[in-house]
Amino acid sequence: MADEAEGDGLTASETLQALARHLNCLGEESKSARKRALGGIQKVVVADGRLSGAALQRVFGELLKPLLRCLADPAERCRETVVQLLSHCVGAVPRPEEALPHLVPALAQRLGAPETVEASEELRLALLQLLTLTVEVCGGKLAPYLDEVGRILQRTLVDPFPDVRKESCKCASLYARSIPEHFHMQSESLINPLMQTISHQHSKVRVAVIHTTGTVIQYGNGKSVDDVLSHLAQRLFDDAPQVRQAVTTVVGDWLLDLRDRYSYFHKLIPLLLSSLNDEIPDIRQLAAGYWERIGLQWQKENEEDLKDKLDFAAPCPQWYPERVNRPGLGCRELIFRNISKILPAISRDITDWVVGTRIKTSQLLTVLLLHAEDHMTQHMELLLSTLYHACLDEESQVVNNCVKSAELIGIFVSPEVFLKLILSALQKSPSPSHLMVLAAVIRGCPSQMLTPHLNKIASTLSQPEICQGSEKVQYLEQLLCCIQTLIKVCQGGCKEISLQLMKVLVTVMAIPSGEKLQEKVQEIMQLLAVVQNMCGFLDLYRQHIDQLMEWVSITKHHWTNYSIEHLQFQIIVIESGPVIGEALHHLFPILKTCLQPTQEPQMRLKIFTMLSKLLLRANETVNSQGQFLGYVESLIKDILVPNMQWHAGRTAAAIRTTAVSCLWALLHCQILAAVELLQVLEILMPQVIIALDEDSKISRLMACRIINVILQICGNQFDPDKLNKIYPELLKRLDDASEEVRIATARTLISWFRCITDDYDYMTYKCHIEFLYQGLLIHLDDADSGIQIAVLETLKEGSSMYPSLLEKEIQTVIHKHRTPVYCEQLLQHIKSAKDKRDADILVASGT
Repeated sequence: MADEAEGDGLTASETLQALARHLNCLGEESKSARKRALGGIQKVVVADGRLSGAALQRVFGELLKPLLRCLADPAERCRETVVQLLSHCVGAVPRPEEALPHLVPALAQRLGAPETVEASEELRLALLQLLTLTVEVCGGKLAPYLDEVGRILQRTLVDPFPDVRKESCKCASLYARSIPEHFHMQSESLINPLMQTISHQHSKVRVAVIHTTGTVIQYGNGKSVDDVLSHLAQRLFDDAPQVRQAVTTVVGDWLLDLRDRYSYFHKLIPLLLSSLNDEIPDIRQLAAGYWERIGLQWQKENEEDLKDKLDFAAPCPQWYPERVNRPGLGCRELIFRNISKILPAISRDITDWVVGTRIKTSQLLTVLLLHAEDHMTQHMELLLSTLYHACLDEESQVVNNCVKSAELIGIFVSPEVFLKLILSALQKSPSPSHLMVLAAVIRGCPSQMLTPHLNKIASTLSQPEICQGSEKVQYLEQLLCCIQTLIKVCQGGCKEISLQLMKVLVTVMAIPSGEKLQEKVQEIMQLLAVVQNMCGFLDLYRQHIDQLMEWVSITKHHWTNYSIEHLQFQIIVIESGPVIGEALHHLFPILKTCLQPTQEPQMRLKIFTMLSKLLLRANETVNSQGQFLGYVESLIKDILVPNMQWHAGRTAAAIRTTAVSCLWALLHCQILAAVELLQVLEILMPQVIIALDEDSKISRLMACRIINVILQICGNQFDPDKLNKIYPELLKRLDDASEEVRIATARTLISWFRCITDDYDYMTYKCHIEFLYQGLLIHLDDADSGIQIAVLETLKEGSSMYPSLLEKEIQTVIHKHRTPVYCEQLLQHIKSAKDKRDADILVASGT
């Protein structure tokens, strides 16, 4: 052994002699001389490779200081060669720790200074790689140099060169593992530079920083977890899957191995559980695997506390969500014991201004509640408050996740508990989010548990402050969603609350909200009918028509245009179709009250419009049961006639127009016979005659048509005096500004002529006939050919009344007309009629 040592020593001595000249040249001013000297040293020490480990150890001891001085050489090439030499020697010598007293301070001088000393990025990387190598080969012997290494890493972790940062992360991790007993004294100093680098633009750098952070805290001061949590949470939103995977790995390892992990469970668990919803399947599987191991480890560590639960394991809840694996006992217990600390942070972050944060938080809430099961009951107020706010979010993903969370509340929490809180909050402050949460918990709740509470739910929803809480579409949509969900969950059980649900549905229809929402109401009504084994929604109206009419009539004396009750009334009347014919005893008292002239005009206009629609289809609505005739007299005397009376103002004129239109619809439906009409004619006819002079064209037109129908139905029972009072008013309308009114007037006069009976004495009333003929002949020369033709038909019909008188009047005016054509046609008609009568007389006498 001595010979070998001597041989080694000789070899080392010979090498040192060979290197002496090169070492001397290292101090030369000439760059090339220094470069050649370093090249020579490199050739002897590295290239030849004939030195044994012991010899190299001795040679390195002599070379170390000169080489370290050369680290400051102005020539980059020289510094590069020096780093290569140092790296070779550190990696090859058997006792590299002997170089540490000089090597580490030199590296600290080059890399750890506040200002950048080494300008070359590649050389900074090489120097750092030398430090990493030193850590690898020296291990725990570097403990005395904790400050120097820490100072170097603090600088290099924020180096502008990305590769230097990655190498720094590698070096820091190795160093932490090498001196676990001492590293905690320096670990905190690395947290700040690591967090500065964690958002670097290169994903590989971010990954390296995250892994290094995990190692630094694992082997260092666990209190630094608080300093890095927010940064790690931010990385869960990273676009690079490798970064998110790194966070999952680090957090999972901490939850398994961190010394003080129990203190940080409530802070770390949310980060890991967030990865269960990552878009990358591998990350989801990684997180699930970690979570399962964490739960099992915690369960094993706390077997004594869990002894009863392990020995007498509770079965899976009966209504557990389908296609969802129930977490293990350890995982559930971890959530049970930490949820009170986690929920406040979730409540805060779920309303964060960053969309991604809100989405992640809402996903996390769903996972937490799935684990919490019935233990969430004690946190219901905070949970519901959180969901109310989050369900107002503009981001649909957030809302959808919160709805899932609310469904889990319905599954695991007693309806007595959640209904007390939700219905109370809804009554205090009705909003779409309250209704959305209510619909979701109902959807999740089993029907057997919910059925005993149906009356309470339906009564609350049908309260005016709830079902009339807002006219906004979003609110009404959620209100309908509650009703629909209730029906789907409880099915036939909804029969006992059918009336309350109908009130809500009628109210929604009464609020102007668009066609789509109206269709939704019809769909829900149909569903409500089906679960009660009915054929359709008309059966629902038939079942509840009396209660519904009584419901809306309570406030009928106080209705205004802004009252929703009159809109509800109109919906019930119109939508019930033929069923309303079964409730006339409710309908007409309401109509009589709200259509009194003292009631608000705008409201009366709307109800008259509704009444017109009913009367136009009387046999399909009010007369579906054939009982309508018993109410006609009241309709005309108590409702229509009072509203046809003249009052000043445009609104009053509009009401008269609608009243006249209703009267026309009543007569047009052909329900009334002469008997019913004659009973009201004395009070009705004067108002119709007055309507002929209305400013409204529609009123005048309707009045003409009404007189026409009256004459057709019972005109032959009019005495001559009544008839003579009518035609002068009609003649005036032949001068009307509206062609439509004039033509209607001409047709009405045809009906007037047809009402003439034998009681009408032509000689006594000759002046009336003469006046009528003269008036018609004037319009036979009208500038409008349509009017001429209409008047011609009227005169043809009236010519049989007193043909000789008409012929005389024609001869008087024929020469004054612009064209004699129509007069000649009329004369020809009179002659033909006379010839026919004569022929009929001859035939009769011959017979």
